[in-house]
Amino acid sequence: MAVTTGTLYIVATPIGNLQDMTPRALDILNAVSLIAAEDTRHSGRLLQHFNIQTPTTACHDHNERGKSQRLVERLLAGEDLALISDAGTPLISDPGFHLVRLAREAGVRICPVPGACALIAGLSAAGLPSDRFAFEGFLPAKSHGRRQRIQALAAEQRTWMLYEAPHRLLECLEDLLELLGPERQVVLARELTKTFETIKGAPLAELVEWVRADADQQRGECVLIVEGAPQPDDGDALDPAAERVLDILLAELPVKQAAALAAQITGLKKNRLYQLALGKNA
Repeated sequence: MAVTTGTLYIVATPIGNLQDMTPRALDILNAVSLIAAEDTRHSGRLLQHFNIQTPTTACHDHNERGKSQRLVERLLAGEDLALISDAGTPLISDPGFHLVRLAREAGVRICPVPGACALIAGLSAAGLPSDRFAFEGFLPAKSHGRRQRIQALAAEQRTWMLYEAPHRLLECLEDLLELLGPERQVVLARELTKTFETIKGAPLAELVEWVRADADQQRGECVLIVEGAPQPDDGDALDPAAERVLDILLAELPVKQAAALAAQITGLKKNRLYQLALGKNA
């Protein structure tokens, strides 16, 4: 007689407003044998609010590799399990990748239970192009790594998005300002669905000053939605002599300085040279 495996449900939970919990998610969390939670204490408050009595076990960045095999064994024995993160959709900058991959390799059925997701919520309200977009998760915490990653994204023409910790928000915005220029549109979506939800879009120079002037904007969960670089057109092509000047300067100077000096030498507009330099340095 064939043995039927259990199902691993990937269950999205609210990112703030508890009314965003779906009826289907509640039914599944009540029905499964075990809930694997990023933080059992944090999720315990959510489960208690909805009077869910299902046992929980911790599955987070530090124990996921070791825990996953034991969870898959339970799934293979026929138990249904659910995976939840502290908030939002599991695996989106949260633990769960190793468990899902191992379960899939073992032939276990994986069933997503959609719901709240901060990056999609932010994008939907940003007013920036959303037909194509890229998600970068968290940028490196240290300045050098973060600046390198921003530089690599400077010429990205799709809208791109990232999460940022509140204590690094201003520093990250300042790096974006320096590397992308003052006119690039960025939307800060902060504390989505919560009491102090803020969605503010502005050119980077304005947004940096706004955040710098209000310490309250440097608190809570933050999503940054960045306007893509403008698409080049035929008018963006440089004559060979001007492009040679820009290339020589880029070999020795940061993008911003190289573009400013090239503008002085060639008489071309600095913003045009800056955008072209970003593309060369990407």
